[in-house]
Amino acid sequence: MTVPSILDKILEKKHEEIIALGGPLVPGGALGIAKAPKRPFAPALRRAPGDPVRVLAEVKRASPSAGPIRPDADPVAVAREYETAGAAAISVLTDRTFFAGDIEFLAPCKRAVGVPILRKDFLIAPVQLYESAIQGADAVLLIVAALGERRLVKMLREAEDFWLDALVEVHTLAEADIALTAGVKLLGVNHRDLHTFAIDMTLTEQIAKRVPADVVLVAESGIKTRDDVRRLGDAGAHAVLVGETLMRAPSPGAALRELLV
Repeated sequence: MTVPSILDKILEKKHEEIIALGGPLVPGGALGIAKAPKRPFAPALRRAPGDPVRVLAEVKRASPSAGPIRPDADPVAVAREYETAGAAAISVLTDRTFFAGDIEFLAPCKRAVGVPILRKDFLIAPVQLYESAIQGADAVLLIVAALGERRLVKMLREAEDFWLDALVEVHTLAEADIALTAGVKLLGVNHRDLHTFAIDMTLTEQIAKRVPADVVLVAESGIKTRDDVRRLGDAGAHAVLVGETLMRAPSPGAALRELLV
């Protein structure tokens, strides 16, 4: 008997949440709001040669791999601290069951800062994109391992319809090929294996060799020091996504400043 991975368990829960949402959530003029232009996300993370690596700082209260990180953190206070410290954009985890997040974190964080906001969750249905846009997200995370090739293409089209940039996350070279074939403009390389939680910090360097110059490359997971950021930048990353390291520090903003190179 195959033991379900944490990704399997998360996706099972997501299907339940989507069913609970019911039909399309399109009250009154809300669809027009959802389809309004957003803050440019991809340009905020792109760096020119010689520029410092951008940081996508994450509001992350818990995770399946780390357990509670900062369970009582005020997302708005953390977001403001990140912006003041120099974050190029802010990632907000919205999954309740596994990450202690909430979709209701998005709108207050968006109002509190001027940088773009990424909704980080396990998005597998168009209604979740609509929900993201209504709550103020400028971009969403799409995970190849959760979607597969066909659904990824569909979700990318739907995201464009809501003016949402899509950070497409991969965990293997094969997934990177799927994402690049789909024409992504933002590629996130997650060093953490979603099945085993093992970290491979060389993955960005391996995948970077296949990434066209017009694609913004973002390195994710396991990033703890300025040297980590520097190495990933040298490997070709435009930006790094950092959550746990910052959220465990007494001051997430001060910890962010220590990472900036």
